[in-house]
Amino acid sequence: MLTALFRLIYTGMGLVGVLQLAMVFRLVNGHYAASFGPSQLQAQVELLLESFRYGWAFSLIVFGIHLLLLGYLIYRAAYILYGSSLIPKILGVLLAFDGVGWIVNGLRPYLYPNANLGWFFVVSFAELLLPLWLLTMGWRIQLRPEESHSTQ
Repeated sequence: MLTALFRLIYTGMGLVGVLQLAMVFRLVNGHYAASFGPSQLQAQVELLLESFRYGWAFSLIVFGIHLLLLGYLIYRAAYILYGSSLIPKILGVLLAFDGVGWIVNGLRPYLYPNANLGWFFVVSFAELLLPLWLLTMGWRIQLRPEESHSTQ
């Protein structure tokens, strides 16, 4: 439930960011240029774009918390896939590591602006492995025999 809550919070924050970009579009393409003048219009557009960037960066921290929790849940899941649960556990670890990467990357401008986070680009592909695994192998998962009796 907590993981889903963080996903919903991230979604709401993303929608607020998109609305700020829509305001920029309306300012640039609307009749506001005649009302405000070019310098005031440019200042408002820059303010909205900076506001979007900060809000979006903070929403990625929330997304990182979501991935960290999701990775933990996948790691703890009791699934058997052809007699081995190694793949979901590895996937859970990778997702948790990716979540930590999103959190660290989001906090970098505030806590450690000179840090080199070039490694994060490679790690961020871990979140693409989850839908790929779900499409190819995830539909074949089964509960472990001792847990299938407790759910009935």
